[in-house]
Amino acid sequence: MSARAAQTGAVQGDGEERNEAVQSGTASEPRSRQRSNTPVSAGGVGGSADEQASAVHGSLNQYEVAVLYHPDLEIDLEKASSKIEKIIKDNDGKIVKTDNWGRRKLAYPIKKQEFAVYVFYTVEMPAENVKKVEQTFNITDEIIRFLITRPDLKALEKAEALRADKAKKAAERGESEEEDGASTDEE
Repeated sequence: MSARAAQTGAVQGDGEERNEAVQSGTASEPRSRQRSNTPVSAGGVGGSADEQASAVHGSLNQYEVAVLYHPDLEIDLEKASSKIEKIIKDNDGKIVKTDNWGRRKLAYPIKKQEFAVYVFYTVEMPAENVKKVEQTFNITDEIIRFLITRPDLKALEKAEALRADKAKKAAERGESEEEDGASTDEE
């Protein structure tokens, strides 16, 4: 036995034991599972590429949809809004929150309009359906402009934590001022 073979044998252990482990452990599994980086028992998605793609496509992403409606629709916005909500729901979307800002002046004229009705939607939908929604919005007459974006969830969580911390500190200052005021009244 050469020195090189002796070194690899020492590192790998007994060659016969290793071969038996390989044959008993993975020979019965399909080749796609053998090549997977994550174990099948782990929470990862195992199986074929089709199974993995369906698991990924089935998940919902959160989007913010800003819609600028034609200003003449301010009176009868419910009909136009229900049309937009139907488009989103038909594409497997779910509207989580709606925020109507009302009629606002535009920074520059769009389609010869100086004003628009701003409505913001928070939507959960699969990523592959966003293009379909955009294509439908492009041919919808009630919409002057729209924008679909993915919010930065980490930044939103950080802002919420800072807001809560600021409110907590303000409450503590309010309590300490009340205590100071009570002690000055007693003197």
